[in-house]
Amino acid sequence: MPDTTDRNELAISAPHRELLDHVLDKWSLHVLNELCERPCRFNELRRAIPDVTQKSLTGTLRRLERNGIVERVVISSRPVAVEYRITPLGKTLRHPVDVLLEWASSHIDDIERARRDFDAEA
Repeated sequence: MPDTTDRNELAISAPHRELLDHVLDKWSLHVLNELCERPCRFNELRRAIPDVTQKSLTGTLRRLERNGIVERVVISSRPVAVEYRITPLGKTLRHPVDVLLEWASSHIDDIERARRDFDAEA
């Protein structure tokens, strides 16, 4: 949990920022959304997220694996296959992400209005 200087003020440290950058970036959210439904192989993820490049998907999976959010499982078959699964720790992200998405949905009109106003002034 982030350090707090008082009950209403969060102090976001460098490790917090780094972690949030790793788990809340564009591709990570897509990957987590897919893996919450079922384990997937790399090419299944590429098909499910058509705009992601192979390099970006590889980097995203490695960052999520390094942070304990996703696990890479080698399946002994011929040929050997690799499957990605969300970990129990990764599953705990579902609620906070849902809360952020709910906030975005309930405020999207205000945000779009602010963007239009800003762009009109620029």
